[in-house]
Amino acid sequence: MRILRGASLLTAAALAVLPGCGEKSENKKPAASQMTVTFLDVGKADAIVIKTAQHAVVIDCGEKGDGKEVVAELEEKGAQSVDALIVTHYDKDHVGGAAKVIKTFDVGTVYAPDYQEESEEMEKFSAALSGKGMAPTLLTEDVSFEYDGVKFEIMAPNQTFYGQDNDNDFSLVTRVTHGENVLLFTGDAMEQRLDEIMDVGSCTFLKIPYHGRKIENLGQFLDAVKPKCAVACTSQSEFASSVQKLLTDKGIRCYSTCFNGRIELTSDGKSLSFTTEK
Repeated sequence: MRILRGASLLTAAALAVLPGCGEKSENKKPAASQMTVTFLDVGKADAIVIKTAQHAVVIDCGEKGDGKEVVAELEEKGAQSVDALIVTHYDKDHVGGAAKVIKTFDVGTVYAPDYQEESEEMEKFSAALSGKGMAPTLLTEDVSFEYDGVKFEIMAPNQTFYGQDNDNDFSLVTRVTHGENVLLFTGDAMEQRLDEIMDVGSCTFLKIPYHGRKIENLGQFLDAVKPKCAVACTSQSEFASSVQKLLTDKGIRCYSTCFNGRIELTSDGKSLSFTTEK
């Protein structure tokens, strides 16, 4: 567990700046303003808030009860509304808190994968949407949009069936480009889904897929996308030691919510910096 314990030496007041975390390109113009990405400490669950100068995007909302944490983060960041809510897939540790966010804020568009799931969390999610007269945009093709010079590209799954009880591979994958920085958010993508996005291109930052659990082709994927730094949204029991060693061996600086608590990434369009709760 070397990689996470090293990172956990940072305190809430400490700031880790990674000036070499971005790839320099003469064809890319530096972004005009900062962007923050907050990874909430909600156990083995994803709850991510992206804030540009004037807009807010949420990727997943944790489990039931975690929605209030997402709401509090949005309010702390001064968000008056949520421009896009991306539900990567329908597992309870991703969609569970979405109903709270939808009920609390005006949400522009809710993006979700096009498959069926029955659960209490899904019932509440659907009811919250109906209460606002909304329907999710179910993605079967990639979509993109831009806020404050930040480009968001959501990649839809390529298949309509990945096997019995294998909903993780329906995960929407989001690529965020801010100046020279490219951030890749992978939900719970597993082997089949990682194969689909193996040619997505290099990134500066990676949200580790599937809470840092072992995935057979993760090493191949890391070699393909070449992240300089990463975050795992996970618990200590879920974060596989083999994955931590893989990240260390490949020289990828990684933080995790289980060791570092709440994590905030800041991009100025050229470099990335991180502040951690512990």
